[in-house]
Amino acid sequence: MDEGRKLPHLAARVAALFRRIDALRRPENAAQIIRRGALSIDGDKMQTAWNGVAVTLSLTEFWIVHALARNPGHVKNRQQLMDAANVVLDDNTITSHVKRVRRKFQQIDLRLRTPSKPVYGMGYRWVE
Repeated sequence: MDEGRKLPHLAARVAALFRRIDALRRPENAAQIIRRGALSIDGDKMQTAWNGVAVTLSLTEFWIVHALARNPGHVKNRQQLMDAANVVLDDNTITSHVKRVRRKFQQIDLRLRTPSKPVYGMGYRWVE
């Protein structure tokens, strides 16, 4: 390939890599509304509701709930939750986020035991 064609080719490859990175940062199916029992998550609007009542979550909390509810019953370890939230935190911070999420849901529905269950030594899972 001659010098005149190398630069546009390289630029196209770099642009394609950036598109892939952007696609990977946004969880698949984030645009769809996820419904799990009383939970509703709108990935486009970044909104969460429980029995129709809005649940105000931080960005990190939103992506943690999204990651857990997207595959109910599947265990997500702390690293997977950090990846879903696109943040780097220590294990205790993830635990704190999950506890805050539980409290926010329980403020709306006092009968709610907890939608996310810890799996000792592994991580968390969403149960319906």
